Amino acid sequence: MSDIIDITKDKMQKTISVFKQELNGLKAGRANTQALDRILVDYYGTPTPINQLGNLSTPEPRMLVISLWDAKMIPAVEKAIQKSDLGINPANDGKIIRLIFPELTEERRRDLVKAVKKRGEEAKVAVRNVRRESMEQVKKDKKDSVITEDDQKKLEDRLQKTTDELIREIDGILTAKEKEILSV
Repeated sequence: MSDIIDITKDKMQKTISVFKQELNGLKAGRANTQALDRILVDYYGTPTPINQLGNLSTPEPRMLVISLWDAKMIPAVEKAIQKSDLGINPANDGKIIRLIFPELTEERRRDLVKAVKKRGEEAKVAVRNVRRESMEQVKKDKKDSVITEDDQKKLEDRLQKTTDELIREIDGILTAKEKEILSV
């Protein structure tokens, strides 16, 4: 009976993990190698993440350096970065690519907060969808006489409490990220 609770909580935790990873990719005035995780480069016909084409480092708080293993890929990587939503122009010296992250303007900070809130809302919807699927399974089990009506009520209450707890966790993550973005 508690299997459905454990499975549901596990699925919800995975949703929160994905949400946290997405937020880590958002820059807040600092260079962050995870900002490049979503950018794919055409590497001889195969879309490949930049971190698989070379070494990424942050020698300074607002600078990201990409040392590619294949120097012929520099133009393709630059093009992929320019097409992305990073809003940064790459510079290269023929061997490495440098990305300078500008100080965030107030307007850009507000845009980032909006993006964070949107992703937070998507995470909450995903958690609620997991709850809905589990609730449907509980109702099906009751209909098939696998569980009693009392068990159904208990399970539904526990599912709702688990959902509320994880929604609060998402809200906490959102608040912390907003504070990080808005702090100058």
